[in-house]
Amino acid sequence: MSQKSQIGLAALTALVISSMIGSGIFSLPQNMAAVAGSQALLLGWLITGVGIIFLGLSFSALSKLKPELDGGIYTYARDGFGDLMGFFSAWGYWLCTTVGIVGYLVVAFEAVGGFVDTPDNVIFGKGNTFAAFVGESVIVWLIYWLVVRGIKEAAGVNLIATAVKVFPLILFIGMAAYFFQTEVFMSDWTGASLATPENPDVSLMTQVKNTMLITLWVFTGIEGAAVLSKHARSRADVGRATIIGVSLTLAMYVAITVLAQGILPRADIAAMANPSMAGVLAHMVGSWGKVLISSCLIVSVLSSYLSWTLYATEIPHMGARNGAFPKSFIPLNKNEVPQGSLMFTTLTVQFCLLLVWLKGEDYSALLMVSTSMILIPYLLIGAYLLKLSLTQKAAAKYRLIGAAATLYAAWIVYAAGTEYLLLSVLLYLPGVLLFFYSQKKHYGNCQFNRMEKAVLVLLLILAVPAVQQFVASLQV
Repeated sequence: MSQKSQIGLAALTALVISSMIGSGIFSLPQNMAAVAGSQALLLGWLITGVGIIFLGLSFSALSKLKPELDGGIYTYARDGFGDLMGFFSAWGYWLCTTVGIVGYLVVAFEAVGGFVDTPDNVIFGKGNTFAAFVGESVIVWLIYWLVVRGIKEAAGVNLIATAVKVFPLILFIGMAAYFFQTEVFMSDWTGASLATPENPDVSLMTQVKNTMLITLWVFTGIEGAAVLSKHARSRADVGRATIIGVSLTLAMYVAITVLAQGILPRADIAAMANPSMAGVLAHMVGSWGKVLISSCLIVSVLSSYLSWTLYATEIPHMGARNGAFPKSFIPLNKNEVPQGSLMFTTLTVQFCLLLVWLKGEDYSALLMVSTSMILIPYLLIGAYLLKLSLTQKAAAKYRLIGAAATLYAAWIVYAAGTEYLLLSVLLYLPGVLLFFYSQKKHYGNCQFNRMEKAVLVLLLILAVPAVQQFVASLQV
């Protein structure tokens, strides 16, 4: 890899932080308050904090144990479980990032609408109007132009944007710590007020489970340094960037959600419009707080869009080199960017934006689709480290890290429930067709071992209830 495309520790860390701190953090106070009281909030963050640290340590450990594997989330799954599972990891991750990119654009233009829309003249609405579609499309191709000029240049721009968007978050934490009231935080400790006639179950376990997909969404991007590992100036920087980025981001997430529930009662925050952080800050300092956070949201999601575009471009390129994606994704342009893969991702984003405009979907729907697709890739990361540490007799610490990361990922899959698992099944099916096509073009045929055949049969069986669920959702 030439010096031209190498990324240093600071830029790698910024990519990890930027991809995690997107739009989710600005809605986190309301999202968490809507499903959990203070007790469940703390327990949910404890589980997430431990689990996500072990997941981050898994990426760090694998970068040391398998330094020859570029691409992280795809190559680890392929090396551990074969071509088909590697493809499923790549396809799931690519869909997660691509749909996440669409969600970022939608929520950014919804925030712009907060400045220019009036009740009588809605221009951008929830980011799904025609005007929003045009604006979003312009951004899509500007980002394409920036990324096609080179990975290092795009990462440098992202480093600056990350610094800009983190400052208001630190300001919010400082102000919230000053205004924090213990009695407000403790006023709905058990979350009893969450109970409704339709949803009477507000047990601690139910509340904690309901926080899991939310917390997973805001940590999506943890794998950023591993995905771009071949562009790192030093392999050691991959692990360092992951751990530094995760630790800093976790601290900010916990501080923002916990401190917010000490400023206003949980029910008041749960009833807020998003970005709810703007409403909480406005309560503390006045209307300028809402303007600051909304402006920060726009910068934040565009920065995260840039980070995720880098990831979504890299994964199909890595897969194509191993026959999992079409050959057209392999060549690099003069700036060492896989332009075919970038074009594929960009056109997919453009098509999804068209569907958002035509069907009127909003950010929350896109968030759930994106999060459901990352469940299996994260599970495979922990499982691969566990398998590697057992078969190669690696140090005991690697077995502990792998086991803990696998347990956390399995817990997230359980907490997600059948609805989102079936949704992911539905989205994996077209990927299988792409895999068949790519394998035949690369090798002339498709050959599967016994385990891979069993996985395909299971996928087809699960497709029946998945299709039934999808049809039922259209009739509601």
